[in-house]
Amino acid sequence: MAMEMRRATTDDLPAIVALLADDVRGRSRDDPSLPLDPAYEEAFAAVDADPRQLLVVAVLDGAIVGTLQLSFIPGIGHKGAWRGQIEAVRIASQLRGQGLGGEMIAWAVDTCRSRGCRMVQLTSDKTRLDTHRFYEQLGFEQSHLGFKLTF
Repeated sequence: MAMEMRRATTDDLPAIVALLADDVRGRSRDDPSLPLDPAYEEAFAAVDADPRQLLVVAVLDGAIVGTLQLSFIPGIGHKGAWRGQIEAVRIASQLRGQGLGGEMIAWAVDTCRSRGCRMVQLTSDKTRLDTHRFYEQLGFEQSHLGFKLTF
């Protein structure tokens, strides 16, 4: 059965949070226990209401097996180019290495292109060397050094 990518709904939120927490970094940042922290529902409502945001799930055989968020960012630079930002990419741990992540990223790139974006960007934690190789195999280049200030 083919994987389907679709816009997430509030009913998908527990599965999305579980995917985010099913990760070395996510274990310390996210909490999939039910009931979910209300902050997740508030964040979902804000993302879902913003026409420049798209939270999606990947569905295989009726089960949610992946998620990612796309942000469409207008800019003056690059002659007014729009950028697509890919965030929070996750595939269920038991399905990693089977090509589903590549399918999700290809879908995300096509979606950005169809929205008029002239480039697609993403970030990855500097310790995730396997993830860096994955993105490079998909044609992404390490072009910038990122900085973060967490509150």
